Amino acid sequence: MSIRVALTAPYDVHIGHGVREQLAQQLRIVAPQARTAVIVTTSSLRAQPWFDFTCGVETYVLEIPDGESAKEFSVVEELCREFSILGLSRHDVIVAVGGGATTDVVGFAAAIYVRGIAVIHVATSIAGQVDAAIGGKTAINLSTGKNLVGAFHQPRAVFCDLDAIATLPERELCGGMGEVAKVWILERRAVSDLPSTSLEDFVTIAVDYKARIVAADEFETSGIRALLNYGHTLGHAVENLTLAINPTAIRHGEAVAIGLRFAARLARDLGRCGDGEVAYTDAVVAHFGLSGEMPVPLPVDDIIAVMARDKKAHHSLTFVLPTDGEFVVVNDVPEDVVRATYASFTGGAL
Repeated sequence: MSIRVALTAPYDVHIGHGVREQLAQQLRIVAPQARTAVIVTTSSLRAQPWFDFTCGVETYVLEIPDGESAKEFSVVEELCREFSILGLSRHDVIVAVGGGATTDVVGFAAAIYVRGIAVIHVATSIAGQVDAAIGGKTAINLSTGKNLVGAFHQPRAVFCDLDAIATLPERELCGGMGEVAKVWILERRAVSDLPSTSLEDFVTIAVDYKARIVAADEFETSGIRALLNYGHTLGHAVENLTLAINPTAIRHGEAVAIGLRFAARLARDLGRCGDGEVAYTDAVVAHFGLSGEMPVPLPVDDIIAVMARDKKAHHSLTFVLPTDGEFVVVNDVPEDVVRATYASFTGGAL
């Protein structure tokens, strides 16, 4: 199955088992002048039995660190240096093979090397397939927050190969479903439909939703695309602070699940929805095996400080919140309400 992201320069997201085998064919279509392809991946993924890519042109493979540790200026600098040594031109292509962190950092390197070179994403995690690899947002982290340095750089094609998903550890598979839960909630899908929905269907539903949102708001100027940040204001803060304490304590989707549950409660405390929204959100999150609970205690002052620096904020606390059955971006959320909701959510003031 293929889903089109209908931009001025449109591209397709290919979903299914073995779709990576279409890479050479698609490369000829989307980068016909390419003479060289550089695959950027991690050592752990390169060792997988499905890692058997054929690009149809001279191909090199570069490795970067796993996970969020790759999203550093030093990694981007090293990638660009290697691209230069290999003599990549604007006609050539970079292929990012990995999860959301890999597509983020490789996409950013592709955006700035020779002021922009073609990139194709082969997403190998749930979060990467349904979110990070689609839409052209690329970024690296700073010590003060996630994804604070980046650029918009749309891929030429995206491959969501379900063979890669089949090899994921259980925690990685479960953790990635936080982004699927977000879409399920945004589309107001029924809790009763969850048990009969297959993994491929979950991926397809989430990809289709993101493709439609991105097509309507490529550069996040109209406000529609900001809806994709539902659950991410607190989620990113929790992820950033937790990873600083323990690099293995949380996954992105787990943090999003926490953010979803918190956002529903914050909206209720602001009078924007009722208890039904909280119960619905908790039920969706629980279906995917996500606890939505804080992995480690985090002081509210630290949480507030990180959320205030979030790239989506405008010098105030900004959240996407359910409001009378819809979702809206709410600026200037009162800090005292956020503090009170957080204290209740975490079982007491921290």
